[in-house]
Amino acid sequence: MRRAWALRGKQAKVTITGRNAKRVLFGAINLRTGHRLVLRRPNMRQVHFQAFLHLVRRSYPGRRIGLLLDEAPGHLASRSQALAAQLDIVLIWLPKQCSELNAMDQLWRELKGHISANYQYRTIDEHAAAAEEWMMSLTPTAARRKAGILSNNFWLKSFLK
Repeated sequence: MRRAWALRGKQAKVTITGRNAKRVLFGAINLRTGHRLVLRRPNMRQVHFQAFLHLVRRSYPGRRIGLLLDEAPGHLASRSQALAAQLDIVLIWLPKQCSELNAMDQLWRELKGHISANYQYRTIDEHAAAAEEWMMSLTPTAARRKAGILSNNFWLKSFLK
């Protein structure tokens, strides 16, 4: 919960399920076009990241691809790195604790504010579907704006010219 309201002197009621179900959205944004890819999976294991690598390659056949990544265990796994090399995808490692440099992380933050904050979904799959739908419903320009790519201060601005 980010915020809640209640009558003065009354405790705000926060409904929770008591279950800690989880879904993960793997995602990427094309910095030039705003095209997004999202893949929903049950967790962040390397096999799911590898499925995402295959999706990225299928979506951009014959194109040079570089992915900006944090050092999540599934990204660092030797099999994931070998697959990326086999698929001709260059993995570019962001410095630790620098999520502000990752445009996709800025979109995840926006998504959480619009989809996850202050709302309890009936199921985790319903929640994940709403998140995926929100991400894919953005226009390319809106996605680039929310990701910070259109900012005058975007750190890769010269790369995009």
